[in-house]
Amino acid sequence: MYQLQVENMTCGHCVSAVTKAVQSVDPQAQVQIELEEKSVRVGSDKALDAISAAIAEAGYPVSKSASVG
Repeated sequence: MYQLQVENMTCGHCVSAVTKAVQSVDPQAQVQIELEEKSVRVGSDKALDAISAAIAEAGYPVSKSASVG
């Protein structure tokens, strides 16, 4: 499980775009987004760097990321 701090997310469209970006790397990834906290939790066995890069390419800068639990 990864925890990422993702900037510029403000609405449902942002949630959809970030989810699609993560699932472009891992179609089976579980994605949980909290807009108010700018928090994205990803359940995936793919590399954190690849997931972060996909989110950034979608226009949402990743300011922090870490593996958790």
